[in-house]
Amino acid sequence: MATLFDPTRIGDIDVANRFAMAPLTRNRSPNAVPTELSVTYYSQRATAGLLITEATAISHQGQGYADVPGLYAPEQLAAWRKVTDAVHAEKGKIVTQLWHVGRISHDTLQPGGGKPVAPSAIRAKSKTYLVNEDGTGAFAETSEPRALEAGELPGIVEDYRRAARAAVTEAGFDGVEIHAANGYLIDQFMRSGSNHRTDQYGGSIENRTRFLFEVVKAVVEEVGGGRVGIRISPVTPANDASDPDPQPLFEHVAAGLGAYDLAYIHVIEGATGGDRAFRQSEKPFDYEAFKTAYRNAGGAGAWVVNNGYDRQLAEDAVSSGRADMVAFGKLFIANPDLVRRFKDKLPLNEPRKETFYGGGAKGLIDYPFAA
Repeated sequence: MATLFDPTRIGDIDVANRFAMAPLTRNRSPNAVPTELSVTYYSQRATAGLLITEATAISHQGQGYADVPGLYAPEQLAAWRKVTDAVHAEKGKIVTQLWHVGRISHDTLQPGGGKPVAPSAIRAKSKTYLVNEDGTGAFAETSEPRALEAGELPGIVEDYRRAARAAVTEAGFDGVEIHAANGYLIDQFMRSGSNHRTDQYGGSIENRTRFLFEVVKAVVEEVGGGRVGIRISPVTPANDASDPDPQPLFEHVAAGLGAYDLAYIHVIEGATGGDRAFRQSEKPFDYEAFKTAYRNAGGAGAWVVNNGYDRQLAEDAVSSGRADMVAFGKLFIANPDLVRRFKDKLPLNEPRKETFYGGGAKGLIDYPFAA
């Protein structure tokens, strides 16, 4: 019977235990360049079996929040290299999350002050994070997007390909995670609430998932499936994500992903950061059927679960075989030594929500380790 503390292999990546640190936006990378704070932050948490970085933009167009990192400029890659070197020095493993926000952005963050892009020109009922002239941060309504032309999509797919290659070969990451969750660009294409297209990328489930599979194919071709994970959130309402019938949509997604030799599938259960039982249809989402669709299609990647897991729930998920790995978010923010605290049943630090986004060392690298 597996435990949280057992080593395992995730695709081509050997990990020391079944803990993953979930991707967590922290808004502390001015000009999209990670700083020495990031080096300390990630290396402090390197005892996790797998570190997944904060979402990282594949292009300037993919940026949606102030002071989030990128993978599209030499100085960004050089800064990330310092992070990966530090994590590897601590015997940790780290992948980066490939991000294009789509419509969850603001004109002031886009190249030339242009409109954010989306499957359809539908403004999201959501907010982004901006930095004011005095250096303080604040949330603001997202801007109205423009609909992408079909001819633009191959270029964005190539942005994903280039970012994946650079992440592994230049920045030194052990792999990449495709962000297809939480109402960002790939998720926007998949869901009928944000995709009103009438071309080959809209309408049917097969059409709405076309962009997803184009991205997955390109990234796998570039770095190998054993170094690629993907994050999916079947029912989350995050960033105005909606679809009235998510079960057939995401079982189709799962079956399609089974054709690729991926390292792992990272599933957000319920509403991101909220109710684990949240549903977007009359019936609760059947996560076991979702997983079965993936396995029946030949998918052998590790199954990583996420959202609201405490020690007991995580131990039960792994020991029962329901999950191969559990991703923790806020608990890793506040407890850099979470693995040890769980193993020795030590008290946990409480996360300070007021320091989640923006700022400096406070609330990022000053949480104490257990004595």
